[in-house]
Order: sequence, then structure tokens, then C-alpha cells
Amino acid sequence: MRIFSVALILTLSLGGVLADSKESLSLDYPDTKKGDVVDDYHGTQVKDPYRWLEEDARESKQVEQWIEAENKITFSYLERIPERTAIENRLTELWDYEKYSSPFKAGGRYYYFYNTGLQNQSALFTQDSLDDEPRKLLDPNTWSDDGTVALAGMSFSDDGRYMAYAKSSAGSDWQEWFLFDLEKGEELGDHLKWTKFTGTSWTPDSKGFFYSRFDAPPPGEQFKALNQNQKVFYHRVGADQSRDVLVYARPDQPNWGFGSEVTEDGHYLIISVYEGTDNRNRVFVKDLFEPYGMPVPLVGHIENEYSFVGNDGPTFYFRTDLDAPKGRIIAIDVRHPEPENYREIIPETEHPLSGVSLKGNLFILTYLQDVTSSVKIVRTDGSHVRDVELPGKGSAGGFGGKRSDLDTFYSYTSFNTPSTIYRYDIVTGETKLFRRPDVKFDPEAYVVKQVFYESKDGTRIPMFIAHRKGIKLDGNTPTMLYGYGGFSISLTPGFSVTRLAWMEMGGVYALANLRGGGEYGEEWHDAGRLHNKQNVFDDFIAAAEWLIDNDYTSKDKLAIMGGSNGGLLVGACLTQRPDLFGVAVPAVGVMDMLRYHKFTAGRYWVDDYGSPDDPEYFKTLYAYSPYHNIKQGTKYPATIITTADTDDRVVPGHSFKFAAALQEAQGGDAPILIRVETKAGHGGGKPTKKRIEETADVYSFLVDNLYDEAPVIETEATE
Repeated sequence: MRIFSVALILTLSLGGVLADSKESLSLDYPDTKKGDVVDDYHGTQVKDPYRWLEEDARESKQVEQWIEAENKITFSYLERIPERTAIENRLTELWDYEKYSSPFKAGGRYYYFYNTGLQNQSALFTQDSLDDEPRKLLDPNTWSDDGTVALAGMSFSDDGRYMAYAKSSAGSDWQEWFLFDLEKGEELGDHLKWTKFTGTSWTPDSKGFFYSRFDAPPPGEQFKALNQNQKVFYHRVGADQSRDVLVYARPDQPNWGFGSEVTEDGHYLIISVYEGTDNRNRVFVKDLFEPYGMPVPLVGHIENEYSFVGNDGPTFYFRTDLDAPKGRIIAIDVRHPEPENYREIIPETEHPLSGVSLKGNLFILTYLQDVTSSVKIVRTDGSHVRDVELPGKGSAGGFGGKRSDLDTFYSYTSFNTPSTIYRYDIVTGETKLFRRPDVKFDPEAYVVKQVFYESKDGTRIPMFIAHRKGIKLDGNTPTMLYGYGGFSISLTPGFSVTRLAWMEMGGVYALANLRGGGEYGEEWHDAGRLHNKQNVFDDFIAAAEWLIDNDYTSKDKLAIMGGSNGGLLVGACLTQRPDLFGVAVPAVGVMDMLRYHKFTAGRYWVDDYGSPDDPEYFKTLYAYSPYHNIKQGTKYPATIITTADTDDRVVPGHSFKFAAALQEAQGGDAPILIRVETKAGHGGGKPTKKRIEETADVYSFLVDNLYDEAPVIETEATE
């Protein structure tokens, strides 16, 4: 049993000066049992003493008791931090503003999401026209007392009569679909189960839709069992799910996953086939005018991305990275689908093509220029029409709707600009402000800039830095460094009240755009995956060293944070350079790289990580796997690990095992805590209340372990 003593600094009042007195708190970590499990990986013997913590707490009393014991220690620690209440109050105040999504048009009506401010879930509203009074259509806040049941997806029939919508409970990836009759304003009896990673796409007659589902998992294993053998079905309105028609399945390829989409002209069903999270896919096409016709391959190999954009009859438009790692638009004729007949519509540019839509018979193309958005309008023959003038260097998204629509909506945001919605006239190019949120802060009071630094191998890496104007940058400022670096996901500038709260407390926020993401196209992604994964950790470590060398912060004042694949990032950097950071916050992280592919969606990630079943990839994975690289007696920085009991994306056993091993190995005095949220998952659909509480807990931990003096936390009650 490991017992450590930590000093908890007491303050006189909210935001007050430091008191002279200190209280000693003993962290009596649970006496976590160790098993004798040893696995043989290609001749290497690997111990896994905490294998038992992989069990689902719903099925294992021992795991349930371990979680309770860890949470008791964690929350006892956090409750003693004087600033904890003030931080939560300030977060609540900042969060309490009206939030609107960009409107979208479907079935002849407009739809958007709205939150009064602190509602746990946003409600769905509809209008027949933008001049009409909006009507509330669905309010997920009525589905549960604590807001843990969320709206997880929806689609509308072409005639506007029906809406299919999905519910997700406790943050799980599992979804249940229901039908709503929009004309009658009533629920139908349709109920579809065991779906995840799928949408629904209606046939033009509005009689039903296509979707994908898995077989029911074994009893008691729905949050743990491997997801395989997905199938495409057609559901007819009013029918029981047991009568759904099987459209496509590949029992010979259990790892294939399917996305289905009906073309806007209603003529074809596009089935996109993927094997992991990589953008590469196959494409199958079914002619819906041939009722007995089978899906036939249009792109039969899985070497590149082919993202369907739209079609003109048998001519299909795709966004692809074929011979274009930064992306281009090509046309494929379904009557002559051979690669030599592919026709280039929009060539690759020096900037990655991050988004494409087809509206008003024009392509709307979103590019990333050094991680900020630029938008171009181009005809279907490839000729340039105009550029969309954005308010500044930030992130633009949206541009949804049907091809026939003559207007669309987009949002724009940056670190000091809340997400603002604009209406765009596709014919004239006129942009009009549609909605601007009323957030009580002064954007001019903050500095936002982008810097570039060199990684270990000399690669130039971009990083955004934001902080309050006038703070003293003398190498002693508490700094939060955030990263992700994987799965071709780009981290672009965006507003967040949680970041605002951190900067209000005098902290610096830094976001590093690491290799493995999509910021500079597929080559940037490739440089941070598989055998190149160490580059991602080197990029993050180099970012930390740059912040220290340039007098933003010091080792003792630097916190690193990341979630999911970013949790892996933090775990790997924590174990590789424990001397470099003052605090580590790995959230819902992938910590055991030798067993990640054995649970739920883990097998999809082989594209980015490689499989430990392969001897060569095993060597790479074993070299950086956070759980396996914890060294006994090392002085690790203060660490708070966060996860949730219903996370069926990255199962919580990853975090459980990592926490137990880190607590047992800790050779210093810094606390090692794990915070396990209940009735929550990987993050999607998490209620506002839980999000505020978790952020307040993490920030309190940062204040307790990074700050020499208590930060001034100005709440409305103290102003």
C-alpha cells in the first residue's frame, strides 16, 4: 500500500491571498491486488498484473469497489481545495448564455438546436420559414431526470413527413432509433436497437430508410464486446425491426463497416465500406430502380479515400486523396468505373481540402491554410466563382443542405470569438450575420497568436497560444498545453468557455497541431501513425520545451492535457518525460497498446496504431504503451486521470490499469488520482452539469498543483 503526503494550500477567501497555514493530507491509495497474468508476444513475456480491472464494474463487484475507493480519495482531495467552489461558479456563469446551432433545411422546413444556457441537452426546433415562429420539436431534457439521455442522430424523409431520430444513454455509442410523424405530431411505434456508427438515409418515396447495425452482444458485454459483422438493412415505416430487409453483409469480412447514403435524385444507394478509422474506403453502388439488383463495386480496392459528394445521373463526384495527399475532386462514371476513366474536376492545391458540399449546383470547398479556414465556390466544371470572405483567421464550418438550395448557413469561431452564424446566398455571394451569441467577455482583452517551432527531427510544427493581455510572461505562468495528433483529425481555432475561464485565472492556453492529424493533409497524418507514432510524442515534448525556453512557463508550471487518442499522447509523454511537466491530465485515454484492439471499437484503430498481433508493430507499440512503460520509483508529476463507467469507445479498463500501476510506482510526493464519472461515456452527449463539474474538478487540481498564489476568480457575486 502506497501512502503519500501532499500539501494543500489554504486561501482566506475566493481569489484571496495565500494563507500561511497548510494542511497535510494523506492519500491512502487502495491496496490494489496484483495478478500473475503474463502474455507471450512473439517471444517477449509481458506482465499484466491489473488485468482484472478490465472487467465491467456492472459485472464485477471487485472492480465496482475499487472505483468507489478511488473516487472517494479523489473527491476528498478535490473538496479540500478552497478555489473549487469559485471555479465551478465562474464556469456556470460563463456557460449560461443562449446557444444556437446553424440552421439546416430538410423536407421543406428549417431546423436548428437551441439551449437556453445551462440546459443539460439542447432542444431541436423547427420553422416552416425563417420568418415564422419556431416550434420545439424534441427536447432531450425530458427523457431523463439527469440529462444523461441524449439525441444522437436524426434524418428526415424527402416529403418532410417523417423524422428518424436516435437516443443514446449514459454516453454510450449504442443508439436506439425511433420515428416521429411530423404531420400528426406524434411518435410511431418503430424502435431499432443495436446500432452504432451509423446514420439513416431515406428512399425518395419516404416509405423507409437504410441503416447499419450489429448483432446483439452477449449478455452483460454490451459495453465491452468487440464490434464486428456490421450489416446494412432497410427499415420500412411501421414495421418491426425483425422484418427489416438485409441489404448487404460480408460474413467473410467481419471487420468491414458500412455507411449508406441515397443519392439526392433517389436513383442510387452508395455503400461506403471501411475497415478502420482511416479515410480509406471501398465504394459499392446499388441501383434502386432495379429492385432485385445487388450492390456492385464501384471502387473495389481499399487504398485511398473516396468520399461521395453528389452526382449528375451516372456521374458521381468524390473527394479523394488518390494521387493527391491534400485532396482533390474527381468524377467517376458508374458505366465506366475503371480508374483510367476517372476525370479530375478540381485539382489538388498546396492546402488540404478539409470539407466539400454541393449546393446550388456549386461546390463549396473548405481548405486549411496553416490550420485556419478558407472557403472557395467552384462550378461543377472546375471553374472558380468566388471566395467566401470570412471574418478573420479561424474555423468555418457548416454549408449544409440540399443541392437545390440557394442559401446555406455556416459558423465561424476562433479562440476569442464565440461561434457566430452567418447566412450565405449562394447565387449572389452575399453573407449576412444571422446570430451572434451574447457571451459576457471582452475579446479585445485576449492575445491570440500562432507560432511555429521545430520538433526533434527538425519538422516545423504550428502551435496556437492564447492568454489574457497584460499577464507577466516571466517563465512562471501556469500553462495548459493541449494536443491530439491522430486519425487525421485537425485541431482548429475555436471558442470555449472552459478555455476562457482558464485564461481569466491568468493561465496560458497552448494548442499544438501535432503530426498524425490532418492539418497538412495525408502526408502529415502518415508522419504520425503506425511506426511513425513516436513523432507525435516528440512534437508534443518539443512544444513543451519551446514554451519553457521562450519564458511562457516552467516545468513546474506546465500542465499537459488530451482526451482519447490525446489521452494516449499525455500518457506516453508522461512516462517518457516525467521530469518535464508539473501536471498531467489524460482523459479517456488508450493506455494499453497491446490489448486495445480486443474491446468494442478498438479494432478500428489498427489503421492508425498497427496491430500488436504483428511482430513488427508489437515492438513499436510496446515501446510507447503508457501502461507498460511505467517505471517503479520514478517521480511522476501530479496526475488526474479521467474516465467514465459507460465509455464503450475507449473502455475504462485502460484508465483503471494505468492509474493502479502509476499509483503503485510513484516515487515522488505528487498525487496520482483517477476520477471516474458515472452514467457517462466517451464524451458525446454528456450533460452540461457533468461537464461543468468535471472541468471544475480538473481546474481545481491544476490550481492546487501549479499556482504559487491563489488566482483571482471573479464571479458575478464578487464583482
